[in-house]
Amino acid sequence: MTNFAPKGEAKQAETRNAYSDELSHVSHEEVVVKPIETWKGYVWDTWELPPEQRWLLFKVDAFVLTFASIGYFLKNIDQSNVNNAFLSGMEEDLSMFGNQLVTSTSIWTVGYVIGQIPSNLLLTRISPRWVIPSLEVGWGIATICTSAVQSYKSLYALRFLVGLFESGFYPGIHYLLGSWYTPREIGKRAMIFWLAGSIGQMFSGFLQAAAYTNLNGVHGHAGWRWLFIIDGIITLPLALAGYIFFPNLPQDGKKTWWTTEREHTIAANRMKAIGRAGKQPWTKEKVKRIVFSWHTYLLPLMYIVWNNAWPQVAMGFWLKSFNANPPPVPGRSFSVPQINNLPLPTTGIFVVVALSWSWLSDGPLRGRRWVFIYAGAVITIVFLALLLKMDLYSNIKGRMVVYWLSNIGLGAGPLILSWTNEICGADTEKRALLVAMSNDLAYVVQAVAPNFVWKTTDFPAAKKGYTWCIILHSLSILVCAAIQLLLQRDKRKAARAANITSFGESPIESGSEAPDFDQKGAVRNEAKSVPLGA
Repeated sequence: MTNFAPKGEAKQAETRNAYSDELSHVSHEEVVVKPIETWKGYVWDTWELPPEQRWLLFKVDAFVLTFASIGYFLKNIDQSNVNNAFLSGMEEDLSMFGNQLVTSTSIWTVGYVIGQIPSNLLLTRISPRWVIPSLEVGWGIATICTSAVQSYKSLYALRFLVGLFESGFYPGIHYLLGSWYTPREIGKRAMIFWLAGSIGQMFSGFLQAAAYTNLNGVHGHAGWRWLFIIDGIITLPLALAGYIFFPNLPQDGKKTWWTTEREHTIAANRMKAIGRAGKQPWTKEKVKRIVFSWHTYLLPLMYIVWNNAWPQVAMGFWLKSFNANPPPVPGRSFSVPQINNLPLPTTGIFVVVALSWSWLSDGPLRGRRWVFIYAGAVITIVFLALLLKMDLYSNIKGRMVVYWLSNIGLGAGPLILSWTNEICGADTEKRALLVAMSNDLAYVVQAVAPNFVWKTTDFPAAKKGYTWCIILHSLSILVCAAIQLLLQRDKRKAARAANITSFGESPIESGSEAPDFDQKGAVRNEAKSVPLGA
């Protein structure tokens, strides 16, 4: 029969067929996605992989994880830089004697909220190799331009652009991690990426001190302006490196230049083995499935609740309160360096515990994420209850220890987004949408709620804020339980549909939901490597 298809479509079909033939040449047994089984794998998951996959993941880690961590580190430096710059001369230089600092933060948030979902959906149509580095270039230029502002109105405009260009980075990297890594690998990478931001926030104060001491007045620029120049200058080479080294998505069939044909095939088969789908057309049926899916509501809600259940840092306020006149504890006071340095163990302990959680989740717990949502909620509720119950000044050492340990239960966030990546793996557009929506809506709530529950005048006791966090952590337990129950229900439905199909009746004919990928394969692989809700 004569083929009347246009030349372009015929060529695309030919490419897809050749790609499918290529995938069939790598057997399922050669693609290792099963849970980690050896002590070497528990230390670092690639050590028990076949040599080809080990080398492939080494390159992905080097090009993706390094780029993502450095980029997020710089983003968090910038977020802290505005406050540091305000305290270091920007207030006087730009006549920001009213509420302009708060307004600039709100305008940044508007840009950040507007851009997240469109940017993540764009990644399903245009390679991350072009989208994310381009956002980095825009962010770097806007950050450098911030150093030249002469009025707070110019600052407003640039902070909006900085927020807009930054908006696609965090959810976009999580979507990218979900497009390359399996459940035995993604948790620890997501955690390393996220913790790079915490380190950036800690580093900002040191950068400000160094810039003010060594660069104030150099080339006619105030020290606070050098903060933005340094941040932007570091970002631009990173963005240019992204154009060269950032990968395409393995599911899309377009090979990245630093992978061999064999490695590209392995990467695609790894995602196929865990049911991680490539891009699909938007249809009315697809939109309907997303709108009426419980995933669309409960998965973002889980992240929103976790994100807003973080207690705000109160230890510094507590230490400073000893210096009040009259002093609450006569003869006891803390210097400015002590007020700044004594809370630092809180972050150090938190980073160690959070990293251990991600290793346990990927390794011995075989991809289970929900364990740490429950554990984190219970642990944090206990410490918050202690902070509410303890007297502020009768047991100073005891309260200090409680402050240091109070954040150890807060490391579930990256694991929640990893879980979302896994649950929505069969629909890449839905996966991109829900990862972005989770972070987006969390920021919306975060911009509003603290004005009511974390008032500065309530510190150091902060009873209203701690009570708010206890309520949210309790809610997170309920939301997580609901997600698990619904996942178990869906797995039973998928198993029934697979059994019906094996007897010659299609799932659609039997009234089941049409699968987005091979359900029999999904059930086998889910049982083997993605124990969602198990």
